Amino acid sequence: MTTTTPPAPPAQPEQPAAAGNPIPASTAAKSALTNRWASAAALLIAILWTIPTFGLLISSFRPENEVKRDGWWNFFTSPSFTLDNYTQVLEGGSGGGGLMTNLINSVVITIPSVLIPISLATMAAYAFAWMDFKFRDTLFVAVFALQIVPIQVTLVPLLSLYVDPPFDLLPLAGRDAPGGGFYTIWLSHSIFAMPLAIFLLHNFMREIPGELIESARVDGAGHVQIFTRVMLPLMAPAIAAFGIFQFLWVWNDLLVALVFSSPEAAPMTVKLVSLVGQRAEDWQLLASGAFVSLIIPLIVFLALQRYFVRGLLAGSVKG
Repeated sequence: MTTTTPPAPPAQPEQPAAAGNPIPASTAAKSALTNRWASAAALLIAILWTIPTFGLLISSFRPENEVKRDGWWNFFTSPSFTLDNYTQVLEGGSGGGGLMTNLINSVVITIPSVLIPISLATMAAYAFAWMDFKFRDTLFVAVFALQIVPIQVTLVPLLSLYVDPPFDLLPLAGRDAPGGGFYTIWLSHSIFAMPLAIFLLHNFMREIPGELIESARVDGAGHVQIFTRVMLPLMAPAIAAFGIFQFLWVWNDLLVALVFSSPEAAPMTVKLVSLVGQRAEDWQLLASGAFVSLIIPLIVFLALQRYFVRGLLAGSVKG
C-alpha cells in the first residue's frame, strides 16, 4: 500500500491589520516619527534652536560700536569683522584680567572630575553586576536612590566635612596655597556623579552575555583579568556616553565652583558671572567669553557623538 502526501495549500498573501488587531504602539510611533512632516518639524526646531548660538558667534566678531548700535542680523547688510574682542577677553586689558587663566582652570577641574568617577564607577558597576556578595541588591538600590538627593542639600554638610578634621581640605583652598581649591571641587563633582555613573555602567554590563564571563573563568581568568580584558573594551560606548554627560555638567557648573573653589581656582563660569557684573555694557566681550566657554564642550560632544546615543540607550533600558 502506498501513501501520498497531500500537496501543501498555496501561501496566502498577508492581509492588512484588521480593526480588531490594532497596530503595535512601537510600530505606530516609528512610522509617525519617520515621515516627512516629522523630519521637517525636527529640522525647523533645530534651526530655531541654533539661531541664538549663531547670533552669539556673529556678535563676538563684531566691533564694539556696531554691537551697541544695532542687532547682529545687520552683519549681513554691513559686514564688519574683528578679533579684538577675543584678544581682550583672553589676554585682558584695561578693564581687568583675561579669561585664559580661568580657561586653564576649567580644563584642570573638568578632566579629573570626569576620570575619577569613571574609574571608580566602572569597578563598582562590575562588582554589582558580576560579583556575589552580601546585601548586593540592597546596596545597589541605595546607590540608585542617591540620584534623587538635590545637590543643594549636600553643600553645607560637605563644606563642614571639608573644614573639620580629619580632612582639613578647605584651608588648602585659601590664598596661601594657590590652586589648592581644586581638591574640593574634584571630590565634590566625583561624589555627585557616582550614583548616575554606577547606574548607567551597571545596566550596560548586565547586557553583556554571561557566556563571555563563563568562558573567561574556564580559561582561568580572575575578576581582574575579566574586568580589564573583557569588560573595559566592551564598555567603551557607555563610558563615552557618561563621559560626555559628566564633562558638560562639570564644565558648565557654577554652583559647586562658587561654593568650593578659591579665587585662584575659579573656572570659566565664575569669571563669566563676574564679567557680566563688571562689563555689563560690553556685549561684544560677553559674547566672546560665552563662545570661548562653549567651543570646547562642543568639540568634545562632536568627537564622541557616535558613542553617545548607543551608550545612553544601552545603559538606561534595563534595571
